[in-house]
Order: sequence, then C-alpha cells, then structure tokens
Amino acid sequence: PGVFALHQNYPNPFSPSTSVEFSLTERSEVSLIVYSVLGREIANLAHGPHEAGVYRVRFDATDLPSGIYFYRLTAGNTSLVRKMTLVK
Repeated sequence: PGVFALHQNYPNPFSPSTSVEFSLTERSEVSLIVYSVLGREIANLAHGPHEAGVYRVRFDATDLPSGIYFYRLTAGNTSLVRKMTLVK
C-alpha cells in the first residue's frame, strides 16, 4: 500500500456487524479501538506489531445498543478516527 489509511467501515450503518479496513506502509505497532460517544473503550480490534499491508477486521456489536461509535487506528505516532452507526 502506498498510503497509511483507515477506511470507512462497511456497511455503515450496520447491524449487527461490520468490517473495518486499514492499510500500513511500514511495519508498525498498531492499535485499533472502538469507543462509545462518551469515550468509553468498547472493543480492541487490533493490537501489536503488524507488517506493511492491508488488513480487514470484523466488529460484532450484537450486545451493544444502537448509536454512534468511533474507531481509532494508531500506528506509530499517527492516529486516524472514523465514525460508524449501529442500527438495530
């Protein structure tokens, strides 16, 4: 991949699960965390060292209420955030 990126989840809005795709241009320590609108950590989707490449992870929100959630990808000193909507 030519660029560090965090893509919009698909589908969005979703019920009860969605996929999140991200790409890394170099080997990095990665953290991909889902947060509630109040900033509470909901799920840790990816953690630890990842090689350069494209990754897709599934987020299952079966036990969560409908609403807006945020997911943040941190790799090295860079972070990207996107918003997703859960509709039940």
